[in-house]
Amino acid sequence: MDLPTEMQHQVMGYDRAATMFSPDGHLLQVEYAEKTVRLGSASIGLVCKDGVVIVADKRIRDKLIASESANKITEIDFHIMATSAGILADSRILIDSAQILAQQNRVTYGTAIEPISIIRMVADRKQMFTQYGGARPYGVSTMVAGVSKGKSHLYTSDVTGNFFAYSANSIGENDERVKEILRKDYKEEMSIEEGIKFCFKIFKEILEKNFELGRFEVGYIKNSEGKLKRIFGDELKRFVK
Repeated sequence: MDLPTEMQHQVMGYDRAATMFSPDGHLLQVEYAEKTVRLGSASIGLVCKDGVVIVADKRIRDKLIASESANKITEIDFHIMATSAGILADSRILIDSAQILAQQNRVTYGTAIEPISIIRMVADRKQMFTQYGGARPYGVSTMVAGVSKGKSHLYTSDVTGNFFAYSANSIGENDERVKEILRKDYKEEMSIEEGIKFCFKIFKEILEKNFELGRFEVGYIKNSEGKLKRIFGDELKRFVK
């Protein structure tokens, strides 16, 4: 009996190290990390006409956990936020480095860091762990959103260290289904408030009976203010019909 290709690779040991290519050109440890990301809770990011917004599913089911201790949206600097999908402990290390970089930029140059500098550093760190032995790849996809010079930016980096700028994107569970809806219904002229309502509409369609407002967190930055603001709890009710 012929074994499936992936099982053959495991038998041959091509998945034992992140630096070992399989005969058909795959880094299997990296591909396993990508599967981990798809098991993570989802986040949607949108660039709107008046700013940028992220709606994140915290997916907390244990009532014993204090919800404020499980934030999915993290402040990098006043004008930049980030969220992740996958192994959030991995994400924390990357976010810590991003926060330090942002503060070093303010101290050294006296100005706020550009969002692209943050995502580039995160992507470089991820790429490094696909190239050197002795450590596994970061099992996390990172979305960075921010405002610079009155303009909104949204970036996403995958586990391989690639990153791209987006007008709208999704990471985590059901990301392909969400992206299909975004491709069809996203409009650049949406306001932040319309964007939040649009994201909740998508989550209601995807989650169906599992949709609960208590599991979500919203962060947005207006072009005119350049400062992160959060919405959670009962404040979210006005965005859901």
